Amino acid sequence: MKKRIAVLGSTGSIGTQTLDVISKHPDKFEVEVLTANNRIGKLVEQCRKFVPNTVVIGNEAKYKQLQDALEDLPIKVYAGADAIAQVVEMGTVDVVLTAMVGFSGLQPTMNAIKAGKCIALANKETLVVAGDIITEMAASNKVPILPVDSEHSAIFQCLVGEFQNPIEKIYLTASGGPFRGKDRAFLENVTPEQALNHPNWEMGNKITIDSASMMNKGLEVIEARWLFGLTLDQIDVIVHPQSIVHSIVQYTDGSMKAQMGLPDMRLPIQYALTYPERCKVDFPRFNFLDYPNLSFEKTDLEAFRNLAIAYEALRKGGNMPCIMNAANEIVVEAFLEKKIAFLDMPGIIEETMVKSSFLSKPTMDDYFETDAEARKIAQSFIGF
Repeated sequence: MKKRIAVLGSTGSIGTQTLDVISKHPDKFEVEVLTANNRIGKLVEQCRKFVPNTVVIGNEAKYKQLQDALEDLPIKVYAGADAIAQVVEMGTVDVVLTAMVGFSGLQPTMNAIKAGKCIALANKETLVVAGDIITEMAASNKVPILPVDSEHSAIFQCLVGEFQNPIEKIYLTASGGPFRGKDRAFLENVTPEQALNHPNWEMGNKITIDSASMMNKGLEVIEARWLFGLTLDQIDVIVHPQSIVHSIVQYTDGSMKAQMGLPDMRLPIQYALTYPERCKVDFPRFNFLDYPNLSFEKTDLEAFRNLAIAYEALRKGGNMPCIMNAANEIVVEAFLEKKIAFLDMPGIIEETMVKSSFLSKPTMDDYFETDAEARKIAQSFIGF
């Protein structure tokens, strides 16, 4: 039986690479649902190639345009955030790959878990915002959450066959982004164009800016805490410029396992979709002779304060990671629009964390209220 896949955020970087993986295995996968927020041209192109059962455009103003563009195809067309959250519950969906960016991925992921769907998780904000509730919900519904992020996929792969052995520590690797080795004086004047020029990975704008500021690694630390049931002290971050060692697990006997490969997001995507199998594919292979020197460096928490902020949010717990995430989404948008400087971002995030209402044991409704409140506070510092 083919696995029927719902790809949430199909026109983004992860979504398009997911469809590339699916296209290489027509005997194993079938596209059941595609969703996007705004990129209607790309979405129509994907629909014509894969002919899914259902397609949803988040921007309701574009519903008629999408419907007209697909009127000759047997595809159900819907629009709006509620439709995206509901479509994952369809009985014809086996796996939901959540490639939506930011807080918007939370509700669809929750609905998919409640409906008993296997989750291939590329939306790290889901666990950053509400990791306690999401992991408990997945356990009670017996739903696997398979990580798609390269670092978390690497940890997951290193744990296969070792689930009975306790973890001593994990090391999440970071490329360092376009500003590796730069100090605060240099970072004062960097532009969005410079920040979007990542040396190793091709990602969407928001994730690329997060990578440049090291917030992406901070989000991954929080995500790893929930995915693997770890404490803060068990998660470390090291800079690895070549992006060949994707992450490392250290066990209680001192042994370490690393997952390695070329920086290609299609590898962790495919592993999540085919797990527990590995399927042959024609992706380029890593050759040690091409990389005679693999190097590792300490993270600079002074120049890249966002990583330290993320550690502090996780240490505080409660709804603080949710506050941090909401503020970060606002400042990244403002930086991309050149309303604030690169080094303004961590300051606004910290101020938002101070001024927002802290809850030590939030409910899911609290998380949604926290997100809205934190966004307003962050916006007030920018002058939106």
